[in-house]
Amino acid sequence: IDDCKKFIEREIRRGNSYDAIIMDPPSYGRGGNGQTWKLEDDLFDFVNLCKKVLSDKPLFVLISSYTTGLQPGVLNNILSLCFGGKNIDADEIGLPCEDGLVLPCGARGLKIF
Repeated sequence: IDDCKKFIEREIRRGNSYDAIIMDPPSYGRGGNGQTWKLEDDLFDFVNLCKKVLSDKPLFVLISSYTTGLQPGVLNNILSLCFGGKNIDADEIGLPCEDGLVLPCGARGLKIF
């Protein structure tokens, strides 16, 4: 129910920290006051903001997305720019089919510290 950006900003003010972050942001959203969220416009800034709530010894940050057109390379780049380029894995998310094929349905990026 809470706006994620407002939640993170509040956690920063409170001095709270987290060892891991798992996010599954929407492609598009509209808040009660008319504010909008567009993944392609807002994800980088949000991930950069989340960096401020990681503990001194974080474990990982995981981003999953089911937005059409968001390539694993984009998640790789965002994680590299925000957290440094080592220990990052980005790939497609897919559903296995009975015929052995995999139905692509999104992307995920993982940064391990």
